Amino acid sequence: MLVDSITSAGTMVVKRDGRKVRFDPSKIYRAVYLALNNQGIDDHPFVMQAVRGVIAALPEGELDIATIQTAIENFLMSSKYPDVARAYIEYRHDRDIAREENMDVTHSVGKLLKRDKTVVNENANKDSTVFNTQRDLTAGSVAKAYALRSMLPRAVANAHIKGEIHFHDLDYNPFQPMTNCCLIDIEGMLKDGFQIGNARVESPRSINTATAQIAQIIANVASSQYGGASVDRTDEVLAPYAEMNFAKHMQDAEQWVAPDLRQDYAWTKTRKDIYDAMQSLEYEINTLYSSNGQTPFVTLGFGLGTSEFEREIQRAILQVRIKGIGRDRHTAIFPKLVFGLRRGVNLDATDPNYDIKQLALECSTKRMYPDVLSYDKITELEGDYKAPMGCRSFLPKWVDPETGEAVNAGRNNLGVVTLNIPRIAIEAHGEQERFWRIFDERMEVVKQALLFRINRCEDATPANAPILYKYGAFGKRVDDAETSVSEFFQNHRATVSIGYIGLYEAATCFYGPDWESNPQAKEFTLDIVRRLNDYATEWKLEYPYWFSVYSTPSESLTDRFCRLDQAKFGKIADITDKDYYTNSFHYDVRKKITPFEKIDFEKDYAQYTKGGFIHYCEYPKLTHNVAALEAVWDYAYDKVAYLGTNTPIDHCYNCGFQGEFNPTAEGFKCPDCGNEDPATCDVVKRTCGYLGNPQKRPMVHGRHVEISSRVKHMDGPLQ
Repeated sequence: MLVDSITSAGTMVVKRDGRKVRFDPSKIYRAVYLALNNQGIDDHPFVMQAVRGVIAALPEGELDIATIQTAIENFLMSSKYPDVARAYIEYRHDRDIAREENMDVTHSVGKLLKRDKTVVNENANKDSTVFNTQRDLTAGSVAKAYALRSMLPRAVANAHIKGEIHFHDLDYNPFQPMTNCCLIDIEGMLKDGFQIGNARVESPRSINTATAQIAQIIANVASSQYGGASVDRTDEVLAPYAEMNFAKHMQDAEQWVAPDLRQDYAWTKTRKDIYDAMQSLEYEINTLYSSNGQTPFVTLGFGLGTSEFEREIQRAILQVRIKGIGRDRHTAIFPKLVFGLRRGVNLDATDPNYDIKQLALECSTKRMYPDVLSYDKITELEGDYKAPMGCRSFLPKWVDPETGEAVNAGRNNLGVVTLNIPRIAIEAHGEQERFWRIFDERMEVVKQALLFRINRCEDATPANAPILYKYGAFGKRVDDAETSVSEFFQNHRATVSIGYIGLYEAATCFYGPDWESNPQAKEFTLDIVRRLNDYATEWKLEYPYWFSVYSTPSESLTDRFCRLDQAKFGKIADITDKDYYTNSFHYDVRKKITPFEKIDFEKDYAQYTKGGFIHYCEYPKLTHNVAALEAVWDYAYDKVAYLGTNTPIDHCYNCGFQGEFNPTAEGFKCPDCGNEDPATCDVVKRTCGYLGNPQKRPMVHGRHVEISSRVKHMDGPLQ
């Protein structure tokens, strides 16, 4: 065929952004088909005639977009469908306007002022009605438009606007050279002291002071970056300060208490101190507002300490969460709790901390957290054990070349760029060779975007974020406020991430909607993440940064990609007609499978997506069946590294109902009494790896969250 001959000849097309790609006649086919379809015309022979006619009219040699579009317009104008030509010209005109609007500050701010849902509801944990959030959204609207027009490389900006890729957090970076998420070096900061503003803070002498300092550190770190922040091994870090409390109480006991009661007295007082300290930390975090206009996205990792002080801290963290906060004892949204499971420590009934595991199970059935980390599996994947940086971003094992010691605390991530996998599969038209060709072209843009992101982060100086660079949050400390920050990132100390969305939809394009039981189809999806991982490895060898593959957490991105693709390609069954794309490597949310089947299906992917991942299982109400949850945790231990629990924990304060509320067009309502008042309801769902209150802060297009709405587009399946 003529089409095949031109394709094989390697004719190149210069795109508007300067990139050169291979000529693809299928794009002419799609343009003509959509123009006809828009006029209600179904004439396939004419579409094929148009493709041949346009190709015949094209000049030899290198082409550009304007030349191809003119050839299409000329053919349609001289055809029997001149109205289609007008529709096509109007469509191109609208596309050009839309492209310009994305880069226009006035238009961007105007969408905010009109309270466009894609802007004000983009983040489930940002209350867009309050002034400080509105101020942040206003600044973000300006930053996005300016970055797209004047900062990002043209190819990157164009690909982002079209929805081929997503340059995450454009409201912060690159307008500001801010970093993404981190594991705060809390241990070092508490030990060596730090400074916030004009206050020089000394090392604490009690666990109560230590947790108060942690809250201040978290608030300041969250205002100096845009992603999540984690306190790893919280129980082990805080144990020395709890021991100080015990020593003080023993001193008092020696003066005032009978010798045989002194130990009990000191322990009773210390337990109370520990509980009060952890309760205070929970309240302080949930009442904090960062400069980003939101509660800091905080994760506490804990669970592996075995001393009495460490065990007591673990117990207090869980007891505080089970009790709830406020007068109504509602579920705390932050911090995210991640509990470490380890064989020989707490996994089995004979392990010394098995009682703490039982408390963690109870907490998960009542408050959905903690999620669990399997020590042996996370060590196998990452090289050593650590909590995620925020909801799911993981650091690989890294050995400091200066000391020869492995370091996790104080390391960070520089940002994410996510690839729209379903878009590539749709454009491939059933040809896997074409899929991989387009895939490789898009990855060149992803690389360009990530390198720009890295270089922009290195434009920062310690003076921009003293808490990170001067006072220990990033582990190292520099004195010169104007020195380069590259030493915090290079030598592969920091990660930068390749994200992806829509493995399910990509495989559906080639193998149909029920492909999960087809080994060939699953192998295709594994090939996708393998290829992503191969690129990450290649780039890591080329540059001094740790490129990693990241199973993207996405509140609105699965909506955005699908919305753009639906506008471009129409409603495609089981792909764009769902109005969402499946995130990560998750099983199709519409299919009912057991947690064990879901774990077995998903366990093969994380080895290629070590930069970020999480698995979820969805359950009915579990408060009276804790053993069922334990069975899943135990089954998952040697199979997956990171597992989240999703179970209905909604609570109506009017009638006392506890379980799952019914979704409505405006929010949720109690199934017993019909209560929809956010003031007397506690509706908690998992959004983007964290918990959220969708009753108070609805998500885009009314599809609030992953579980109760049954439209689980934000973070994948929870079966």
